[in-house]
Amino acid sequence: MKPCARPLNAPAAAPAPAPAAAPDGTVIASPASRSAGAKTARTGPATPRMLGATIRAARASTAPRRALLRRWLGGLALSLVAGSAAAAPDYRAFDDGAFLSFLPAARARGAHIPKLLISFGGEPRPIVMDTGSTGIVVSADRIPNVDALAGEPGRQTYSSSGRVMIGRWVDTPMRIDGANGESVRTGPVRVLAVTEIACLQRARDCRPQRAPRGVAMMGVGFGREADMQRQVTPHSNPLLNVVPRAGHTLRRGYVVTRFGVHVGLTPANTPDFRYVKLTPSPNIAGEWLGAPVCISLDNQAPACGRSLVDTGVTGMFLNLPGLDAPGGLPRGTTLRFDFPGGDAAQAASYTIVAGEASPLAPDKIHLVHAQSTPFVNTGVHFLNGFDVLFDADEGYIGYREARR
Repeated sequence: MKPCARPLNAPAAAPAPAPAAAPDGTVIASPASRSAGAKTARTGPATPRMLGATIRAARASTAPRRALLRRWLGGLALSLVAGSAAAAPDYRAFDDGAFLSFLPAARARGAHIPKLLISFGGEPRPIVMDTGSTGIVVSADRIPNVDALAGEPGRQTYSSSGRVMIGRWVDTPMRIDGANGESVRTGPVRVLAVTEIACLQRARDCRPQRAPRGVAMMGVGFGREADMQRQVTPHSNPLLNVVPRAGHTLRRGYVVTRFGVHVGLTPANTPDFRYVKLTPSPNIAGEWLGAPVCISLDNQAPACGRSLVDTGVTGMFLNLPGLDAPGGLPRGTTLRFDFPGGDAAQAASYTIVAGEASPLAPDKIHLVHAQSTPFVNTGVHFLNGFDVLFDADEGYIGYREARR
């Protein structure tokens, strides 16, 4: 892989070794070193061939693609957002963890938008678990005696759809259940009780509503405040406010797989991960900025920025400053994503081809121009290839090959 151009004040980084390749020359995900004996509960043994580890690359470039690349590379100043080199965290002192399996989805093969069950004292009801936002957003009628709870006016904006949820922020404890009967409980967490839905001017998927029913989104992501979510912080994240079981020690964080989520980090649910040290937020205590990524088009020099693995969408949202493609990426364009690790190797790496179906490919690639630095929201299909770990206490993200 060609290195990213780095800012003048950035320290030089050691060159990364070339990613592994399949026998046909296709780039594959960098495997984590195997930990002896340890298995992740309920997810089964690691497979010898990761689902989606190899994605066929485009065979030849067409004239429109070459012109597209010339326009993009000619106008793009490459920048580096590097992950800090750090040793893997030690979870041996922590033993409190629960695995919540996702509700079954009809006709779903592989990763799908995941749902759990949530209760505010009443009957448990389904809710989307969304790593692309922070904070719980539900119809006001889902919270028993909501009018008796103290609160303040609030709103939450979802940039992918253009929906603006308007209501009151109230503090309430809750129970979160998996389809397997496992559950966790939280202390009082800030919840937006929605009484109205408004729409951004250029919303992709939105219909204004008064007193909406059926709104149910549980945002568990990090570093989302800059994306029109300024009223939420880690204190709004239910998975980071779980009450530890008596006599046990909890490390705040989670592991997301395509089957379910491990709440609380322990030695049993964290083997085989490769870690990236995240950058602390300069504005919010206890918050972390998005994970670094380098993006290449048709094997050209990569542009590096930040990434988001978003379980709330099936599409991909891609921002490459200077890229001019009004009709979208031409079919056959190769996109490679490298997630820099802290050990001079890639923590994860994969390739997709625009217009071609594959396990990690999104339903659709949306080109956006909302930021001055490169950015990718991978969508939920990333989980067909990788499990994702977030350590909220020490600021790590981790990747490992997905398991059957």
